[in-house]
Amino acid sequence: MSAKRFPSMMGALAITLALGANAFAQPAQQPRRAAPAPAEIPAPAPLETPPPYERQLLRLSEILGALEWLTSVCGEDSAAKARGQWRARMAALIESEGATTQRRERLAGGYNRGYRGYEATYRACTQNARLVITRFLDEGGRIARDIGNRYTD
Repeated sequence: MSAKRFPSMMGALAITLALGANAFAQPAQQPRRAAPAPAEIPAPAPLETPPPYERQLLRLSEILGALEWLTSVCGEDSAAKARGQWRARMAALIESEGATTQRRERLAGGYNRGYRGYEATYRACTQNARLVITRFLDEGGRIARDIGNRYTD
Protein backbone atom coordinates (compact mmCIF):
# COMPACT_ATOMS: atom_id res chain seq x y z
CA MET A 1 0.00 0.00 0.00
CA SER A 2 1.32 3.29 -0.95
CA ALA A 3 1.31 6.41 1.19
CA LYS A 4 -0.44 8.26 -1.64
CA ARG A 5 -3.64 6.22 -1.35
CA PHE A 6 -4.01 6.45 2.45
CA PRO A 7 -3.18 9.69 4.19
CA SER A 8 -1.28 9.30 7.37
CA MET A 9 -2.92 9.80 10.74
CA MET A 10 -0.97 12.99 11.15
CA GLY A 11 -2.49 14.29 7.92
CA ALA A 12 -6.03 13.47 9.07
CA LEU A 13 -5.32 15.10 12.41
CA ALA A 14 -4.01 18.23 10.69
CA ILE A 15 -7.15 18.45 8.53
CA THR A 16 -9.40 18.02 11.56
CA LEU A 17 -7.55 20.74 13.47
CA ALA A 18 -7.58 23.10 10.48
CA LEU A 19 -11.30 22.69 9.75
CA GLY A 20 -12.46 22.44 13.33
CA ALA A 21 -14.09 19.53 15.07
CA ASN A 22 -17.53 20.28 13.59
CA ALA A 23 -16.31 19.92 10.01
CA PHE A 24 -16.99 16.20 10.02
CA ALA A 25 -20.24 16.30 11.97
CA GLN A 26 -23.34 15.28 10.06
CA PRO A 27 -26.01 17.95 9.84
CA ALA A 28 -29.07 17.09 11.92
CA GLN A 29 -31.80 15.76 9.70
CA GLN A 30 -34.56 16.17 12.26
CA PRO A 31 -34.63 18.41 15.24
CA ARG A 32 -34.07 16.56 18.47
CA ARG A 33 -37.03 16.03 20.74
CA ALA A 34 -36.84 17.78 24.01
CA ALA A 35 -36.98 15.67 27.14
CA PRO A 36 -40.52 15.24 28.45
CA ALA A 37 -41.62 17.73 31.02
CA PRO A 38 -41.66 16.38 34.57
CA ALA A 39 -45.47 16.36 34.56
CA GLU A 40 -45.46 13.87 31.64
CA ILE A 41 -43.39 11.28 33.48
CA PRO A 42 -45.68 9.09 35.56
CA ALA A 43 -44.78 8.84 39.19
CA PRO A 44 -43.58 5.40 40.20
CA ALA A 45 -45.99 3.37 42.24
CA PRO A 46 -45.33 3.82 45.93
CA LEU A 47 -43.41 0.95 47.40
CA GLU A 48 -45.62 -0.92 49.76
CA THR A 49 -44.09 -1.68 53.09
CA PRO A 50 -45.82 -4.80 54.36
CA PRO A 51 -46.72 -4.88 58.03
CA PRO A 52 -44.52 -6.93 60.34
CA TYR A 53 -47.24 -9.60 60.56
CA GLU A 54 -47.51 -10.12 56.79
CA ARG A 55 -46.10 -13.65 56.90
CA GLN A 56 -48.63 -14.69 59.52
CA LEU A 57 -51.51 -13.18 57.49
CA LEU A 58 -50.45 -15.09 54.41
CA ARG A 59 -50.32 -18.30 56.42
CA LEU A 60 -53.77 -17.54 57.85
CA SER A 61 -55.04 -17.00 54.30
CA GLU A 62 -53.73 -20.42 53.25
CA ILE A 63 -55.35 -22.02 56.30
CA LEU A 64 -58.71 -20.39 55.50
CA GLY A 65 -58.54 -21.72 51.94
CA ALA A 66 -57.65 -25.21 53.12
CA LEU A 67 -60.46 -25.15 55.68
CA GLU A 68 -62.96 -24.09 53.02
CA TRP A 69 -62.10 -27.16 50.93
CA LEU A 70 -61.72 -29.64 53.77
CA THR A 71 -64.99 -28.71 55.48
CA SER A 72 -66.79 -29.07 52.16
CA VAL A 73 -65.29 -32.55 51.68
CA CYS A 74 -66.01 -33.64 55.24
CA GLY A 75 -69.70 -32.75 55.10
CA GLU A 76 -70.46 -33.34 58.76
CA ASP A 77 -73.30 -31.40 60.41
CA SER A 78 -71.00 -28.83 62.02
CA ALA A 79 -68.89 -28.60 58.85
CA ALA A 80 -71.99 -28.22 56.68
CA LYS A 81 -73.07 -25.26 58.81
CA ALA A 82 -69.59 -23.82 58.56
CA ARG A 83 -69.40 -24.28 54.80
CA GLY A 84 -68.80 -20.93 53.22
CA GLN A 85 -67.87 -19.30 56.53
CA TRP A 86 -64.15 -19.55 55.70
CA ARG A 87 -64.66 -17.76 52.41
CA ALA A 88 -66.64 -15.05 54.23
CA ARG A 89 -63.89 -14.71 56.82
CA MET A 90 -61.32 -14.43 54.05
CA ALA A 91 -63.37 -11.71 52.38
CA ALA A 92 -63.48 -9.83 55.69
CA LEU A 93 -59.70 -10.23 56.07
CA ILE A 94 -59.08 -8.89 52.58
CA GLU A 95 -61.45 -6.00 53.24
CA SER A 96 -59.69 -5.02 56.45
CA GLU A 97 -56.06 -5.70 55.46
CA GLY A 98 -56.03 -5.25 51.67
CA ALA A 99 -55.04 -1.59 51.45
CA THR A 100 -53.51 -1.97 47.98
CA THR A 101 -54.26 -4.12 44.98
CA GLN A 102 -50.98 -5.97 45.42
CA ARG A 103 -51.78 -6.77 49.01
CA ARG A 104 -55.28 -8.03 48.16
CA GLU A 105 -53.80 -10.23 45.44
CA ARG A 106 -51.23 -11.73 47.82
CA LEU A 107 -53.89 -12.50 50.42
CA ALA A 108 -56.25 -14.00 47.84
CA GLY A 109 -53.33 -15.96 46.38
CA GLY A 110 -52.62 -17.48 49.79
CA TYR A 111 -56.27 -18.50 50.15
CA ASN A 112 -56.28 -20.05 46.67
CA ARG A 113 -53.02 -21.94 47.33
CA GLY A 114 -54.50 -23.47 50.47
CA TYR A 115 -57.75 -24.35 48.73
CA ARG A 116 -56.14 -25.86 45.62
CA GLY A 117 -53.43 -27.67 47.55
CA TYR A 118 -55.93 -29.58 49.65
CA GLU A 119 -58.34 -29.96 46.76
CA ALA A 120 -55.63 -31.86 44.91
CA THR A 121 -54.82 -33.97 47.97
CA TYR A 122 -58.19 -34.82 49.49
CA ARG A 123 -61.05 -36.02 47.31
CA ALA A 124 -62.84 -37.75 50.18
CA CYS A 125 -63.04 -37.17 53.88
CA THR A 126 -60.55 -39.30 55.76
CA GLN A 127 -59.42 -39.49 59.34
CA ASN A 128 -56.33 -37.55 58.32
CA ALA A 129 -58.49 -34.81 56.74
CA ARG A 130 -60.38 -34.45 60.03
CA LEU A 131 -57.07 -34.24 61.88
CA VAL A 132 -55.86 -31.53 59.47
CA ILE A 133 -59.08 -29.56 60.07
CA THR A 134 -58.50 -29.71 63.83
CA ARG A 135 -54.87 -28.65 63.51
CA PHE A 136 -55.73 -25.79 61.15
CA LEU A 137 -58.44 -24.54 63.48
CA ASP A 138 -55.89 -24.49 66.31
CA GLU A 139 -53.15 -22.86 64.21
CA GLY A 140 -55.47 -20.29 62.65
CA GLY A 141 -56.87 -19.34 66.05
CA ARG A 142 -53.37 -18.98 67.46
CA ILE A 143 -52.24 -16.77 64.55
CA ALA A 144 -55.30 -14.54 64.88
CA ARG A 145 -54.79 -14.19 68.67
CA ASP A 146 -51.06 -13.48 68.27
CA ILE A 147 -51.62 -10.77 65.69
CA GLY A 148 -54.43 -9.25 67.73
CA ASN A 149 -52.47 -9.27 70.98
CA ARG A 150 -49.18 -8.11 69.55
CA TYR A 151 -50.11 -5.52 66.93
CA THR A 152 -53.31 -3.84 68.11
CA ASP A 153 -53.68 -1.09 70.63
